Amino acid sequence: MTTTHPLAGIYAAALTPFKPDYSVDLDNVVPLLHYLAARDCHGVLLFGTTGEGTSLSPTEREKILRKAREVRTTFPDFRLLAGTGTPSLDETVELTRTAFDLGCEGVVVLPPYYYRKVSDEGLFEWFHQVIQRAVPVDGYLLGYHIPGQSGVPLSLDLLARLKDAHPNQFAGIKDSSGDSEHVIALGKRFGSDLLVLNGNDGLLMHAMEYNAGGAITALANLYSPLLRQVWDVFSQGEDAFEAQEQLNIRRKILERYQPFPPLLKALLPFYSNLTRWSVRPPLLSLPNNILELCIGELRQLNGG
Repeated sequence: MTTTHPLAGIYAAALTPFKPDYSVDLDNVVPLLHYLAARDCHGVLLFGTTGEGTSLSPTEREKILRKAREVRTTFPDFRLLAGTGTPSLDETVELTRTAFDLGCEGVVVLPPYYYRKVSDEGLFEWFHQVIQRAVPVDGYLLGYHIPGQSGVPLSLDLLARLKDAHPNQFAGIKDSSGDSEHVIALGKRFGSDLLVLNGNDGLLMHAMEYNAGGAITALANLYSPLLRQVWDVFSQGEDAFEAQEQLNIRRKILERYQPFPPLLKALLPFYSNLTRWSVRPPLLSLPNNILELCIGELRQLNGG
């Protein structure tokens, strides 16, 4: 095992159920979490990129979190993480407080993504304020490194400074750079002192070779047993190549049909008893002819 951090493990970047009128389908929140918990996820990230988090209002996020807690009636150890980062410091603080008040173990926080080319000094002060004002002593914050979307990378020096200033509350990052060299740089700089949850299914084994603690990925909505197999086998000191290769094959297929939220919402009924949910504009539902092409490719694989 590369890290013993309490948040190490496999998480689904959970979809958010929407009705055809684009309102949140609260009745399907817990069934989705039950499905993911039963398929070997340690927990979920709510309101991430795959969950269309930036399309949700603070009120909607609070309602979803209140409903999500019900999963623990059946799965008491199931972990809940919430995406709470916005360009507004005060709104991020309030969302973060709400997440912890409603029982989340941790938050995953985007940098203030509207503000490009800001300094590490400014980013440090922003995250420092969020942690000071909203993260309890037994809570964990992970920065969300997804520069292709946010336009605001989290440098290694910034991570080191935040870890020095808040050694417990600043747990680490969700690394969605998709950059294998960045994986190596994180491992060499921090070892297992910084919790890294990788955001790319295809890099899970590689990331764990460089001390990552697990993953938060979109494909875990469909293929969490494979992700968990990689995590379990590697943690036991054995070769996880075969399970990783099966993940890679599936991801390469699905990458041809992005963006992921409408694709995964269209595919989910083929893997579960859940219904197909809408996405919110500006995303559009996957056309049925494109869905059929994707399903056709997946059906050629053993086990779909």
